[in-house]
Amino acid sequence: MDEPLTEELLAELRSSSSADEYLTHHPSATRILSDYLCELLETHGRERKDVIRKAGIDQTYGYQLFTGARKNPGRDKVLALAFALGCSLRETDRLLQAAGVSRLYVKERRDAIIVFCLDQGSSLEETNEALYHMNERTIG
Repeated sequence: MDEPLTEELLAELRSSSSADEYLTHHPSATRILSDYLCELLETHGRERKDVIRKAGIDQTYGYQLFTGARKNPGRDKVLALAFALGCSLRETDRLLQAAGVSRLYVKERRDAIIVFCLDQGSSLEETNEALYHMNERTIG
């Protein structure tokens, strides 16, 4: 899962003689949500049923996300899964991107609280508590 940073890729793109040359070495890779969820399960040593339960997601719906039967979850469902998996900020943003929803944006008050909680290793419950106390909509 060691991927080059965006800044590193941008430097390579700028030093390439053409976009085609760059793309030959770095084909665009779009993540598939279900594949990335399974990859994160393995990376974090979690069980699917435990993650679904911790995320507070209906069991059938959760299994559909992990198997690819359901492809378009809402942003808050993805955030709940990220907290249940114990994702880092980078992993959470990649998960949001794979789901086709907006990534976290620290200029948004609610997102800033979520980012802070991710960085602190907070649970979903602790994050929801922080959001509630700061008069922001909770996750899920």
